[in-house]
Parts: sequence; structure tokens; C-alpha cells
Amino acid sequence: MYEDSKTCPVETTLLLINNKWKIRIIGSLLNGTRRFNEIRRILEDISQKVLTQNLREMERNGLVNREIYPEIPLKVEYSLTKLGYSLKPILDEMVEWGIKYEKNLLDK
Repeated sequence: MYEDSKTCPVETTLLLINNKWKIRIIGSLLNGTRRFNEIRRILEDISQKVLTQNLREMERNGLVNREIYPEIPLKVEYSLTKLGYSLKPILDEMVEWGIKYEKNLLDK
């Protein structure tokens, strides 16, 4: 499909969402802006360190916006950028494929 290309577009996409946490973080932000602890509560089993690392990497890659409000205590909110939100149809298709795959396994 992309054998002639030095960089495969599919590989590029996978590098940006290369673990379960990034996909789940995107999912938690699809409905709007959230604070750090809100994301952590939604994801339940993620550590603070792992969430911080993933959010920072996603921010560097242009998928997540980090807004700091100079209040006491400091208020920080995260939201998807336009680029980050553009992954929604891809993730929706992945959900549909996963459902079909699991159903196929059960039918065997």
C-alpha cells in the first residue's frame, strides 16, 4: 500500500496514539475540556505519572491543548485540539471493528 514511501502514514498515526492510555485520554476529552483529576477519575487505573507523561507528549504532538489559569490554587485544563479531535472518526471505526472482531470470536 505505502511500500514506496519512506514514512507510512498509518505508522505515523499509530505513533501518535501508540498506547491504550492515549486512546483513552482522547476518549475522555471528546466531550469537552477536563481538568487533570477529572481525566484521572475517568481512567481510574492510570497513575499520575503516566497520565502526566502522556498528556505532555500529546501536547507536544499537537493533539491536546493545555490551558493554565493563574489562580490559587493553580487551575489547568486539557482539551483536544482540532487535530486531536480529527482522530474521532478513526477511533469510531476502530471501535466498530473491535466489536465485530469480538463477535466473530464468540461465534466460532
